[in-house]
Amino acid sequence: MKEFRLEELEAQRTAHEGAYLQFLRERHMSVGLYALDRGTTDPQKPHKQDEVYFVVSGRGAITVGNETTAVARGSVVYVPAGVPHKFHHIAEDLRVMVVFAPPES
Repeated sequence: MKEFRLEELEAQRTAHEGAYLQFLRERHMSVGLYALDRGTTDPQKPHKQDEVYFVVSGRGAITVGNETTAVARGSVVYVPAGVPHKFHHIAEDLRVMVVFAPPES
């Protein structure tokens, strides 16, 4: 078993001065914490892996392909591999758990 605490992950991410912290990598998936502060721009490009986003905190919107939806704490969004997607209109600092399958390369 592996166990993680959000506060500790956020502290590690902040210490590494990056928006993304991969904290678990296994044969069939990887998991990370993604942070976008209020008013920032999401620099993502499409990934080669399927993704699931789980919004831990914050509020904003995400566009996946041609579809846009509001997101907030508790939102779960699936993004198929290769599809353009971006978070935007970030009204409150977003903290998002990201699951890649297969693992992010």
